[in-house]
Amino acid sequence: MNHSADQSCLKESQRHAQETVSKSASSHSTLPEAAQLQKAHSSLLDSLPEHGYGVEKTTRHMLEDLTPALNGQSLSSRYYGFVTGGITPAARVAESIVSTYDQNVCVHLPEQTVATTVEDRALNLLLELLYFVPTEWPSRTFTTGATASNIVGLACGREYIINEAIRKRNTTGVNIETVGENGLLAACRAADITDVQILTTMPHSSLKKAASVVGFGRTCFHEVGKAEDPLEFDLTLLEERLKKPHIAAIVVISCSEVNTGFFATHGYDQTLVRSHFVLIQAWVGVGLTLLAFGLFARVLRNSPDYRYVYSGTVGLELADSIAGDGHKLINVPYDCGFYFSRHQDMAHQVFQNPNAAYLSSGKPNPDNIQSPLNIGLENSRRFRALPVYANLMAYGRTGYVDMLHRQVLFARGVAGYFLRHEAFDLLPTDLQTETMIAERIYIIVLFRAKDDTLNSELVKRLNASSQMYLSGTIWQGRPACRIAAANWQIGYNDDDRAVRNVVEEVLHEWRHEHS
Repeated sequence: MNHSADQSCLKESQRHAQETVSKSASSHSTLPEAAQLQKAHSSLLDSLPEHGYGVEKTTRHMLEDLTPALNGQSLSSRYYGFVTGGITPAARVAESIVSTYDQNVCVHLPEQTVATTVEDRALNLLLELLYFVPTEWPSRTFTTGATASNIVGLACGREYIINEAIRKRNTTGVNIETVGENGLLAACRAADITDVQILTTMPHSSLKKAASVVGFGRTCFHEVGKAEDPLEFDLTLLEERLKKPHIAAIVVISCSEVNTGFFATHGYDQTLVRSHFVLIQAWVGVGLTLLAFGLFARVLRNSPDYRYVYSGTVGLELADSIAGDGHKLINVPYDCGFYFSRHQDMAHQVFQNPNAAYLSSGKPNPDNIQSPLNIGLENSRRFRALPVYANLMAYGRTGYVDMLHRQVLFARGVAGYFLRHEAFDLLPTDLQTETMIAERIYIIVLFRAKDDTLNSELVKRLNASSQMYLSGTIWQGRPACRIAAANWQIGYNDDDRAVRNVVEEVLHEWRHEHS
């Protein structure tokens, strides 16, 4: 080990990082060039070296060969794929501290480290940002992302609905063990449950992944949307499903659908949905999956320009649990997700570490902060709460309102451009007027080319510019393009103009090739 050389390499990496982030958001390419990718792939080690190359050569390899071949998903304000946020300056400072001190935030040991208290405080502040009452959500934790949060939510929902069924059948007064103790099959037999159903509308794929992990299976989903609008709940169909005998239910509400950004419920609907499962003892989960961006419309509640969008989040406080992503609109580094629940004991019943004295704080807990390893998936946990805490402290409520305001203005401006353009269709096709755009568009813009040939290659052509990046998807059986505005650096005028320029250039080239 060469301490002096190691320090020199660390300074070089810090200098490189500083130069990179000091560039304007619009100057970063969204994708690397083909030559840069080829160089990076060819430079990778084919086998483990017998004797290491040393930190200096390894540092040069990473900075000179690998970093040029990374995409600009966080650095560029024009990376509109996958609903990807960025990293704010405050979060970047915090992330540096996270790596430097490398805390394992698993056991609440307030006399040894402040880490778990920071995490609890960050979750508390996040609830306040979203206009939830923190004391009403006593079970809360950070996860690796919304997929993990969905797994936690479905596992807690599973514990609740089956335990409730067991409790109703138990007339002896004898304590009956939980799902977490006896397993799913034994618990279902004790509860006289033959099946579990997840009732939702247009579920995200990661929610089905979570259902597979917790033992429900991907086929347990039943969509209960209206025929004329599959995203909105058909309350009659929902009620029919909830009344099926010997079948337990979890109801999942998508707070902003992944392709359109539209909401499954609007205020009054949310209350009606809740009234159905209070009687049936179903677990109500707001399944944000990779759709946590919808939840953040709650920060816009005081603006008349966003009344309709905000109404899609009214009533979420009636849910049993909420799951979402942090590395989207919170704009903190990957990986980060969050989970909130009204039921303090459910997560502990599922995720506790029994018979491990060395994983116990060993003391009374007057601050009521639960050890994270007993309420979530991981025993080994990164200090991912610090960037969230830093952002909420640095920017506060008004900072997040400003970020979201710019993102929504940008999305609505781009949507208007595609609505007026003779070569494109704005989707869904019922968005026919500027007034509807100004009311319903949140941060997602879905569109396609009217010409099928152009449409089949539109995503590839637009992304090849390296001046913007967007995701391809399928809408009503045909290819479509999706722009998702989530980066904190988005500016309405500059980025809107850039999108239009790239689209017009691609359209001009395609027309020239086919003339």
